[in-house]
Amino acid sequence: MPVESLFGRRDRRLVRDHLAAVSPDLLHTHLGYSDFLGGLAARSLGVPSVSTVHVMNWDSGSRRDRIKDRLMFLARRHTATAVITVSEAARRRYLETGWDRPDHVLTVHNGIRGEEAAGHGARLRRELGLGEDDFVLGMVAVLRPGKGHDLAAAAVRDLRRDHPNLKLLVLGDGPDRAEIKRQLEVAGDAVVMTGFREDVLDLLGTVDVLVHPSLFDAFPTALLEALATGTPIVATAVGGIPEIVDDGETGLLLSAPPNLDELTAALRRLLEDPDLRQRMGERGRRVFAESFTAKHWVERLMPVYEAALAGRKKTVGG
Repeated sequence: MPVESLFGRRDRRLVRDHLAAVSPDLLHTHLGYSDFLGGLAARSLGVPSVSTVHVMNWDSGSRRDRIKDRLMFLARRHTATAVITVSEAARRRYLETGWDRPDHVLTVHNGIRGEEAAGHGARLRRELGLGEDDFVLGMVAVLRPGKGHDLAAAAVRDLRRDHPNLKLLVLGDGPDRAEIKRQLEVAGDAVVMTGFREDVLDLLGTVDVLVHPSLFDAFPTALLEALATGTPIVATAVGGIPEIVDDGETGLLLSAPPNLDELTAALRRLLEDPDLRQRMGERGRRVFAESFTAKHWVERLMPVYEAALAGRKKTVGG
């Protein structure tokens, strides 16, 4: 559906007409535009709705963006039966804005389908120009400021003095690709950029350590994918990351904001201790199986859906 504007009457009508035609029992919206337009449409049709907020940073610079953020907050508060945040850290930050009430906002950790294809590691390494003996650090993140690409590249540059077979595999694309590419140049030919890939789990199966020195993150899916593939993690203890990574057990957590010396030391520790990497990888797989599969996610969502359906019945579509 080609929705172009948050404020246009045509777009509001398009969303409402589509929802009326589909006639769902419940609407679950994700991201701000769908929360606003979908929430208003659902309320007008008597369809119960819930909203999931995937971010925890609303420090927008422009006045127009701040107005949009406030409208989205108000729409969730007044149209959604419940607002879901993806981590406890995100819930705290959401409530700190003062735009919603505690009994209306709850945390539901995401889950993923986590099964990489077996036997693809050697082929993928060849495809990407990586050697069998290369030690590969992986980054999976949108290419924009705040994800720590510059810090990771600097750490690789320094570590290569003692570990010349070290490589940095950068997965993802984004609005600041050119600038991120420039930042990564400090690591020279150690960097391999893949662009957007749909086979992230398979690629992580070829990676020795996932590095994620982010400045902020609500609940990064890349870390769940690392757990699923038994890949040890080095990440900043910000946002919901400590709710995923058990420091010393499934990975190593860095102080916030991350700094080069601490990141380099953490990576060196894992580079030089294969037994530790193996223990962390095995523990990560267990944690994933116990907490972060798609099945666990559905089980956490169902009570939210049931409460929404019990609280309000739709009035269209029978």
